[in-house]
Amino acid sequence: MIVKNVRKVKDFYYKKAKKDKYPARSVYKLEEALNKHKFIRRGASVLDLGCCPGSWSLYASEVVGEKGIVVGVDLQEVDLSPRAGGSEIIWIRQDIMKPELIVELRKIRPAFKVLISDLAPRTTGNRWADHQQSMQLVRRTLALASTLLHPGGNYYCKAFQGEDFPEFVKEVNEQFSKVKIIKPKSSRVESREVFVLGMDFRRKK
Repeated sequence: MIVKNVRKVKDFYYKKAKKDKYPARSVYKLEEALNKHKFIRRGASVLDLGCCPGSWSLYASEVVGEKGIVVGVDLQEVDLSPRAGGSEIIWIRQDIMKPELIVELRKIRPAFKVLISDLAPRTTGNRWADHQQSMQLVRRTLALASTLLHPGGNYYCKAFQGEDFPEFVKEVNEQFSKVKIIKPKSSRVESREVFVLGMDFRRKK
């Protein structure tokens, strides 16, 4: 029965993404959280890490509107046009671990109002190794948030639950006034993925 229900959820969001003309069903993991917590607003500047295939950037572009801007970063090439009424989207093919990325981003914007990330490691089947790779990625996104967010900015990042996850949440708590752990309805029930939302960034002294 659980497997059947999981398939129904998968099929529903897969078909919905096709109907709504998004490249992937993952867009609803952003939409659901945003509808509730309003962490992206009109006119905002948004940095999307691990943006391929582009659904989150397209959706964020629609939310911020023509006066905003979205920058999508991924190792893979992405080149999608924003929708009518959406902001400009600048696509960057780059490794988020490379220090040159910060220099490249600051040529576009000195800082961003929101950083979002749906990054995930290439899984090996080894739960411990996969969790460690995930933590390496999310800690890098948090480090980039610490460097590139405006004071008062917001952060929304995918992470996988495991032994190091509570420590990561603690690190987010040290830099944001409000932190929530979110499990979107569009996320598969059996998946260990959750999303960490940090709101009102306060730079470390």
